[in-house]
Amino acid sequence: MSIRNPSPSLYNEDLAPAEERKWGAFSIFNVWTSDVHSLWGYYLAASLFLLCGSFVNFVIAIGIGSLVIFFLMSLVGNAGVRTGVPFPVLARASFGTFGANVPALVRAVVACFWYGAQTAAASGAIVALLIRNESLLAFHQNSHMLGHSTLELICYVIVWALQLLIIQRGMETVRRFQDWAGPAVWIMMLILATYLVVKSGTFSFGSEIPRDVLIEKTKDAGVPGEPGSIAALAAVAATWITYFAALYLNFCDFSRYATSERALRKGNLWGLPINLLAFCLVAGVTTTAAFTVYGEVLLHPEMISAKFESWFLALLAALTFAIATLGINVVANFVSPAFDFANVFPRQINFKRGGYIAALIALVLYPFAPWETGAAHFVNFIGSTMGPIFGIMMVDYYLIRKSQLNVEALYHENGEFRFQNGWHGNAFIAFVVGALFSSILPTFTSILPDWWGTYGWFFGVGIGGAIYFVLRVGARRNPAFAS
Repeated sequence: MSIRNPSPSLYNEDLAPAEERKWGAFSIFNVWTSDVHSLWGYYLAASLFLLCGSFVNFVIAIGIGSLVIFFLMSLVGNAGVRTGVPFPVLARASFGTFGANVPALVRAVVACFWYGAQTAAASGAIVALLIRNESLLAFHQNSHMLGHSTLELICYVIVWALQLLIIQRGMETVRRFQDWAGPAVWIMMLILATYLVVKSGTFSFGSEIPRDVLIEKTKDAGVPGEPGSIAALAAVAATWITYFAALYLNFCDFSRYATSERALRKGNLWGLPINLLAFCLVAGVTTTAAFTVYGEVLLHPEMISAKFESWFLALLAALTFAIATLGINVVANFVSPAFDFANVFPRQINFKRGGYIAALIALVLYPFAPWETGAAHFVNFIGSTMGPIFGIMMVDYYLIRKSQLNVEALYHENGEFRFQNGWHGNAFIAFVVGALFSSILPTFTSILPDWWGTYGWFFGVGIGGAIYFVLRVGARRNPAFAS
């Protein structure tokens, strides 16, 4: 749809409702193959596999978690299809035309941090391959710049630059990259798993890993109970659901280009519960086979590939990990801040410039490598505030507005979503209280039980959404309380 007389401070072509919709079920499916099949995703899946203690437990915990993810992504995805707007514009309906910049910047901060972390992980896989050569190993050990080896720095910059090429032509290029990279990553993952299974001479889901080893490897995971216990399985499902917290917010950045809700539903069904469970099973099989072959639990895939005798197979593994990590970076950590920064200054920043800002921040962060320090806890703290934001937005769209949204008013300063000078007080009250219980109290105090932090995102969604609903209903019944 075309917007009549939009406010310049709220509109540019990239933020406008999507008119060209070419993303079918296959492209939506590959959003998820790109998002999950990364070094961090593999590491998380393998770690959760150890916590489950058995194949059956793993299927149950990950299966339930994946179904919940499918449901939540469908909520925000359908909103994207129906309205055609990106996340920061959709947030204007609940937070106000200018208040929406707050949740947008929260999402952008988290994305920039993980953009750098994922780029470092991808370049690390390349470094692991190159140092198999004695000369490059010596160069890696003896030459250093900006707090890293010179070889690491070179690989980081190369991988960083390759990602810029992917998005240079906008979202259609992102779709084409995903349609190619998603299947390629799956093929390489299966080759890796098959190689290790053949080499180990057995096909197993964890029975070869002794229980004392499982307990030792998971003792610092911060999860109550031993591997396989009810408490551990609940924590596995919760962690798997929370892993996607950022994309619950901005999946509409992609679904807005879907051809229909039917295509979205089909792509989500194959890409989420089916693909997620299959990916986790492959990670479990690979971890078990690697333990049989090498006699140790190797949760990081680049650690496995570094042990390959075949240089060619190691090359395939390194390229696979790099491509997979580029995929998740583009999906989860590039597209979102590109739209988020554009939303703050639409007259000065478009999609490309917003993406370049995110990439530049990741480049500046590299010498400090905050993802290797306690700063990660700060970003996780910021990230946990995304729970209340999601709860507020979904309550507003589905319960308050009954899926009926005046899209054109989202682009007018003095329209329906002006509230109080562009800020919606009710939303920010709910946001602050939700964040208090999702991140502030569990992180900085001991008031709440130790297990609370594992489920912090859920508390944020529930508390933030509930308070927003009560305040909105109260404002309707008593205008004196409206804000």
